[in-house]
Amino acid sequence: MRGKRGEVIQVAAVYVGTVVGAGFATGREIVEFFTQYGIYGLLGILISGILFMWLGTKMMMISRHIQAESYKEFNEYLFGRKIGLIVNILMLFVLIGVTSVMLSGAGAVFHEQLGFPFQMGIFVTIILAVFVLLFGVKGLFSVNMFVVPILILFSSLLAVTVIFQSDHQSISFQIDTWQWLVSPFTYTAFNIAMAQAVLVPLAREVKHESSLKWGGVLGGAALCLVLITSHIALSSLPNVEQYEIPMAQVMKNFMYSIHWLYILVIYGEIFTSVIGDIFGLQRQLKQVVRLPNIVIIIGILFVSYFVSQLGYSSLISFLYPLFGYVSLALLGLLMVHQKEKYNKV
Repeated sequence: MRGKRGEVIQVAAVYVGTVVGAGFATGREIVEFFTQYGIYGLLGILISGILFMWLGTKMMMISRHIQAESYKEFNEYLFGRKIGLIVNILMLFVLIGVTSVMLSGAGAVFHEQLGFPFQMGIFVTIILAVFVLLFGVKGLFSVNMFVVPILILFSSLLAVTVIFQSDHQSISFQIDTWQWLVSPFTYTAFNIAMAQAVLVPLAREVKHESSLKWGGVLGGAALCLVLITSHIALSSLPNVEQYEIPMAQVMKNFMYSIHWLYILVIYGEIFTSVIGDIFGLQRQLKQVVRLPNIVIIIGILFVSYFVSQLGYSSLISFLYPLFGYVSLALLGLLMVHQKEKYNKV
């Protein structure tokens, strides 16, 4: 029983760690999709939480039944071989774009919060990523098991502190737009699509099928909790959209004594997403090009580095909503997919 419980927690931690990246952990992503809409943003978060629990679990269960080795096989099963090929090519570019956002986010943390050069943050992250990925997926899982519980603890503690110490003046938000209702679907679609890179191969490696089911539910619930607590904290910050790392600014305002520790948590989440995305890209590209893993990894980072120079806020404001709309097709197919006898692609 202890083994199954351990698997459930591991699956949940990897799920959360895969989704929580630069935009999520720093708060920029939450502001972009939810906080700017005030109370409507909170409703959007609840919708996203339900979708995360339902569709994240469903994706892993399907992946396990068809014994998919990578997101390539999963997409070919869901979309068919021809359309699946197009989706996989698109996913390749999307993952490179997201990896670039993560690298740029790491640079922003170093520059805005630590006072170091932007480029230093990117290069440190690249060096660490290459080192960890040489050890395979075990290192990725270990980092998630360590960082994710700390993130949940910090975000919850910060939200409680904000509730009791703030003057309860909410930021301005939009009520004359339908965008708040679309945001949870585009946000969840994007993150579920990105999570394929890690969750699809993970489903095959987990021993017990029930661990995937409950791990997906627990992971989705944990994501919803972190979103809610982060939204509460971010709502206390005037002109929240002006900050590169708004969550760190809230920490400075309300819990300055442990502000630096939270910066490390933010960086840890950015880093887990970087290596998760590169892991998925490397497994996909390995099926196409016959090159050593280290060469593929360095190649991915080389391309991502140049894209990251566009700037963190610019990338997340443009790429994330765009990728969300593109990923809606995946979300729709997962929703309507009926339980049946699965056959390996």
